[in-house]
Amino acid sequence: MYESNPVHEDIRQAMRALCARFPDDYWAERDERHEFPHEFFSAVAEGGWLGLTIPEEYGGGGLGVTEAAIVEREIAASGAGMGGCSAVHIGIFGFEPILQHGSEDLKRRFLPRVPGGDLQISFAVTEPDAGTDTTALSTFARKVEGGWSVSGKKVWISNAQRAERMLLLARTTPKDDCAKKTDGLTVFFAPVDRERITIRAIPKMGRNSVDSNELFIDELFVPDEDVVGEVGQGFRVILAGLNAERVVAANAMLGIGEAALRRGTQYAKDRIVFGRPIGQNQGLAFQLAEAKIKLEAADAVLQKATWLVDHQQPCGAEANYAKWLCADAGFTAADVALQVHGGMGYSKEFHVERYFREARLMRIAPISQEMVLNYVAEHVLGLPRSY
Repeated sequence: MYESNPVHEDIRQAMRALCARFPDDYWAERDERHEFPHEFFSAVAEGGWLGLTIPEEYGGGGLGVTEAAIVEREIAASGAGMGGCSAVHIGIFGFEPILQHGSEDLKRRFLPRVPGGDLQISFAVTEPDAGTDTTALSTFARKVEGGWSVSGKKVWISNAQRAERMLLLARTTPKDDCAKKTDGLTVFFAPVDRERITIRAIPKMGRNSVDSNELFIDELFVPDEDVVGEVGQGFRVILAGLNAERVVAANAMLGIGEAALRRGTQYAKDRIVFGRPIGQNQGLAFQLAEAKIKLEAADAVLQKATWLVDHQQPCGAEANYAKWLCADAGFTAADVALQVHGGMGYSKEFHVERYFREARLMRIAPISQEMVLNYVAEHVLGLPRSY
């Protein structure tokens, strides 16, 4: 299971070389300015990494979840954190709903534009009054001649300031008229028409190089040919690649932890207090050692989950285990690195405060730690549903 794969090692080395061109100061500046990392995005596109999981017939790399996860982990571990990963995540691994459920026409119209970085999209699922309860969303698509008229609101929509299209989930049948609450939802690959959509940026704690937004949608027209999958079966469509997404995100979480631990360890070696390096003190050394152990343990579970995903095996439990453990381990490493730096950890000079802010996000997204525990309690342990 742990055999070395030459292709994977080549991917790691290539991504490390690319990311080395964008040091911590680059990401600190993007974060400070709330500025998209255009140069990094272009370098990733020019390197052929966008469209990594899109089939070769559409101009993509034809690779799997394992390779996408390696790329995102190396990006995060370079010091780019979630700012770097989020800037390219959709291009590397974000078109699963279309790949698995989209029409051939939809695929041929849009997928060839992904590898070159020409097509910018967003996921528009979450709503302010629904949150994790996706079936409670209120955005509604009304059937009109030749398509659908969509109205509603979305929140925490990344990259909407730049997006040309969005994977939009809306109700096409009122919830009360559905046999199951998961029925009556439809996914659209909708145009981001700024005459029909008001986009309002959300000021936030971290990951400031990629925008997060509220969307207010007023009678947006989406043609029939831009429906993804079957009308009324959108919940099934939006679940496409869910376990894979958690595996890819978990790798990014570990990458942040690795970057933080690297800086924390180096500072513990270099910082001299009372005539000796602070890393000689067990109070700090043990914290760094424990963070390392947690990262390695989380990685072991993650490798199993990644293997199961790529081999199309049932892996809901394993993907959730990996997400929970990697988010916890990544945040622990970032917290320890900040603590080891003492007062300087709270400054921006040594970058660990940025790692800390971005690592904290991953205990909330793409699914909260509490919802992972709900899943395990119900689906693994067989306990009564709590919500």
